[in-house]
Amino acid sequence: ENLKKLLEIYEMLGEEEDIVNASNEFIKEGHILKLAARNTSAMDRYLFLFNNMLLYCVPKFSLVGQKFTVRTRIGIDGMKVAETYNEDYPHTFQVSGKERTLELQASTQQDKEDWIKCLCVCVCSQISELGKRAPRWIRDNEVTMCMKCREPFNALTRRRHHCRACGYVVCWKCSDNKASLEYDGNKMNKVCRDCYSILTGHSESEEKEGKKKGILEVTQFSGSSIMCGFLQYCEKNKPWQKVWCVIPEKEALVLYLYGAPQDVKAQSTIPLLGYSVDDAARPADPPASFRLSQSKSVHSFAAESEELKQRWLRVIRLAVTGEVPECPPHAEIHVTEGSQENSSDSL
Repeated sequence: ENLKKLLEIYEMLGEEEDIVNASNEFIKEGHILKLAARNTSAMDRYLFLFNNMLLYCVPKFSLVGQKFTVRTRIGIDGMKVAETYNEDYPHTFQVSGKERTLELQASTQQDKEDWIKCLCVCVCSQISELGKRAPRWIRDNEVTMCMKCREPFNALTRRRHHCRACGYVVCWKCSDNKASLEYDGNKMNKVCRDCYSILTGHSESEEKEGKKKGILEVTQFSGSSIMCGFLQYCEKNKPWQKVWCVIPEKEALVLYLYGAPQDVKAQSTIPLLGYSVDDAARPADPPASFRLSQSKSVHSFAAESEELKQRWLRVIRLAVTGEVPECPPHAEIHVTEGSQENSSDSL
């Protein structure tokens, strides 16, 4: 019955999500409203809850074929669930994961309590079942750096490895521990340092854990963002590259540039205050391009479309003057079909 349900959901998601797996157990599904930033509106969304992940989806108005588009895949590991209280929107609660934070509104108080209960049960069972079920592996192309120490990967000295307990992509240094995993017949497997601590009760030295976060180590999914999405980026006549850009709600005057949506450390930051914005077309630049300049520093960007470019400019033009921008309406359509399936857009 569970496999039949997984196949049914697989078809509703356009056969693009790798959910048909014996380790995935379907728990609950249903319509939900998602509150926009600043609580100015509520948008119709759909949730699929499994034992190890929550799929946050946008309904597609289609009579046949794909019924939903996955906007974000939030892992149960590390998830926090809390009731919220909003005078304008009753029956609200918050789901906070490593990939994204969502404030949601249920249709009734009972529906809200059901969702909170199911989510909390999944969170508790995830901790107790670590090593008992094969995890969903984070895809290699979803990260450009180790998800534990934040060092960038390369083909020679720092290659990608998967923790066999949680599925995170880590470097060899952060996977230099072994623990017995029940789902693999209690054989010793390579695991990350966090899973090693949970599974064995032994922790690594505090030296690695006590490092102070640098300015670039502001995780993009630690809270809501005003704007985020893929842009093409060029600096000082270097080749154009695709980057994941984020303007966090808590740091609305700073633009963070990441290599991929789930990276835990930014490649660079641009303090927007005082920059000049130029969106005039230039023959040598791609379509839908614009530039940020200050003194001798020039940063060139190109969006997927002219419409998306204008959304970014509306936010950036406020930020460069020192005014805190608000989340633009309907900002959740930034990632195109060519982007990664579980990329999160602006909150």
